Amino acid sequence: MHVLVIGGGISGLAAAHQLLADGARVTVLEAGAVLGGKLRAGSIAGAAAVDLGAESLLARRPEAVELARAVGLGERLAPPSVAGGALWTRGAVRPMPKGHVMGVPGDPAAVEGVVSPEGLARIEEDERLPRTEVGEDVSVGDYVAGRLGREVVDRLVEPLLGGVYAGDAYRISLRAAVPQLYEAARDERSLLAGVRALQRRAAAAPARTGPVFMGIEGGVGRLPGAVADACTAKGADIRRSTPVRELRRTAGEDGARDWIAVTDHATVRGDAVVVAVPAPAAARLLGPHAPAAAAGLDQVAYASMALVTLAFRRADCGGLPDGSGFLVPPVDGRAIKAATFSTRKWGWVAEQDPGLFVLRTSLGRHGEERVLERDDAELVELSLADLRAATGLRARPVDTLVTRWRGGLPQYPVGHLERVSQIKDAVARVPGLAVAGAVYEGVGIPACVAAGRRAARHLVQHPANPADPTVPQAGETGEREQRREP
Repeated sequence: MHVLVIGGGISGLAAAHQLLADGARVTVLEAGAVLGGKLRAGSIAGAAAVDLGAESLLARRPEAVELARAVGLGERLAPPSVAGGALWTRGAVRPMPKGHVMGVPGDPAAVEGVVSPEGLARIEEDERLPRTEVGEDVSVGDYVAGRLGREVVDRLVEPLLGGVYAGDAYRISLRAAVPQLYEAARDERSLLAGVRALQRRAAAAPARTGPVFMGIEGGVGRLPGAVADACTAKGADIRRSTPVRELRRTAGEDGARDWIAVTDHATVRGDAVVVAVPAPAAARLLGPHAPAAAAGLDQVAYASMALVTLAFRRADCGGLPDGSGFLVPPVDGRAIKAATFSTRKWGWVAEQDPGLFVLRTSLGRHGEERVLERDDAELVELSLADLRAATGLRARPVDTLVTRWRGGLPQYPVGHLERVSQIKDAVARVPGLAVAGAVYEGVGIPACVAAGRRAARHLVQHPANPADPTVPQAGETGEREQRREP
């Protein structure tokens, strides 16, 4: 079976890797000159390696770590050097409160200092309020604010959710984004009681060993290249700078239905196809074949953001607060939404240049795309001004690098899971078609790897053109191969 994988992000590459393991022949068609999607490596200050996109893998979910090991990066996996984040709020950088689930505490005392005395009193009302019926779905912000007050959402939930989705807690689906809280809301009358029940179950479960997160020496941005190299070694044809303009399906000479990817310079035929591109591009390609899926994908919104990477002389950064960085609640009105002290967080960053201190900030979220219209120098100055206000850092960087991610993160609004279910159902009715990406199963790297694997396995288990011993297969004669790759 020859499978076309449209999209060379980590979902598409994971699908290709799985397909090759299952014996398929694979052609990957990537529109850009660089593979990896939102995983990208770069350098600053001459030669210092940095991540310009995602920087860590959730190790408690195994798919991404498994893939890294499978492509030879196992020895380069490394946990963060320091743990524990902070919040810059109410005029100070404060340690992140302990004992919370996505910012929702089980004990009001845990959030003293972040939440005002009035806010703490409002949290305590939760245990006297009647049950809140959440139905099929509700936004995280509306449910939590209704139980504990807006301060918990604005000061705690928003910055944590913003770090994952760059979105608005009052729009993001509780069921999709924080499913454990959704189940607690259905099981318990009180949200505080629900969080405590989750904490008791976690304490009673078998102890998990190993770090929660892992990085890769040289950057998580190395992962796509390693996967691509492994795929190429197994015979995959990976074509960069090859945008697919149209996806067709036609009957072949042997009666089988072929998929045809139309690019700027050629048409590429295959028995099946994985569409692993963002929702707008997927909707355009799927429209003629799965119109209901295309309609659902057309409704998916995306957030854009910018990462500002700054390199300082390490001697100038002695006054930075402890920890790996801090999050910033939008309610405080700052330009940046987070700062990561990369040199402190990742040992490999510190070791590559002992005289350098690298940190990065992020700006922008859903509905705030105008910030990306500022030029690079303005984004750097906004970041420096906020870093100075938060930490007292007054040094000028020796180098800067701005990376814009336009349409970088799909949003998971109320009803997202139902929409995705309908999209998947529509796609599943088309033989030889599968989809993968951050839209469907989660925005994290492990979820994207899982989506790619799931798509690959579906096509292997449900081939559109089952092998017929009377029909020559690719490799038996050159005739079929030539027809598929004119």
